[in-house]
Amino acid sequence: MSVRISRLQKKFSAWKIDSLIFFNMNNIRYFSDFTGSDGVLLISSDQTGLLVDGRYTTQAGLEATDIQIIEYKNKVEGIVQAIKKFKLKRIGFETDSITLEMYNQLTGSIPKEIFIDLTDDLRLIRACKDETEIDLLKRAAEISSSAIHSLVNQIKSGYTEKELALQLEINARKYGADGIAFEAIVATGKNSSLPHAQPTDREIKKGDLIVIDFGVKYKGYCSDETCTIAFGKLTDRQKNAYQMVKDAHDLALAGIKADVSAADIDRLARSVFGKKYGRYFSHGTGHGVGLEIHEAPRLSSNSNDILRPWMVVTVEPGLYFPGLWGIRIEDTVLVKENSCEKLTKMDKELTIIE
Repeated sequence: MSVRISRLQKKFSAWKIDSLIFFNMNNIRYFSDFTGSDGVLLISSDQTGLLVDGRYTTQAGLEATDIQIIEYKNKVEGIVQAIKKFKLKRIGFETDSITLEMYNQLTGSIPKEIFIDLTDDLRLIRACKDETEIDLLKRAAEISSSAIHSLVNQIKSGYTEKELALQLEINARKYGADGIAFEAIVATGKNSSLPHAQPTDREIKKGDLIVIDFGVKYKGYCSDETCTIAFGKLTDRQKNAYQMVKDAHDLALAGIKADVSAADIDRLARSVFGKKYGRYFSHGTGHGVGLEIHEAPRLSSNSNDILRPWMVVTVEPGLYFPGLWGIRIEDTVLVKENSCEKLTKMDKELTIIE
């Protein structure tokens, strides 16, 4: 944590600030190891304070070692007192991590000019992972891949989407997951044409495509993987669409390396679909993964992000034909100098369950 904080403090002069205040709990965890659900982290040029209420004082002391723990009874008053105690004059912050109500309360006691919007500058602070993070992300990916693999072997006629989603979570817990990273997507038949479908009571049927999008949390870090499984024989159109998505996935993976534009990876994936099928690919090609399931960078057509070594991103092209069926294939990868390393483990060749 001290290395991360020191690296951040070195940027203060360039940002023309003397401190940073974090409200985002994932950023607070990243810089302090505190895992509570509420708090504020204040980092100045020479000291760091973690502000919490009485529920978390003991926990903060155990987790955020070498960081000053400041207990408050009223959150806004506690922040104001800490700012005055630290004698701060220019405080960087993220506008998307604070409510308008809290901002108005703070600026009722502290001049607005003190707060400097650094939302854009701070967006990528967790994007490049360290070795500890990579190890945790690899383990999370292994767990979720194992859970999906086990589920595929359990699929039978009569199961509902909800039952399969529940079994996924049970499998993941057995393999060591601390929890799920997001509500599992298990979508069959026409429901698979919805990119963010929610599991329903629909029973799987022969001829269905089953989209399984699943991720777990392991020691705070997330995994993300999508497989599309055929339950019974597919039509030639479905087989061709699957191969097209697989080709887009493979081409994008082959293009990932350091110093490549994230938008270029998105263009590679879309180039496979062309004008005829491009309109059926309705979302970005990928996103960063870490303490959050969706974080910087973004792999999309309008992204300005550049891939750097040690970033961890997803590649997840798909085709969705409204009212009919859909296909998505997703892997999570580690960006390297001249290539990428796949962290998720499921084989993405078409699997057919007879």
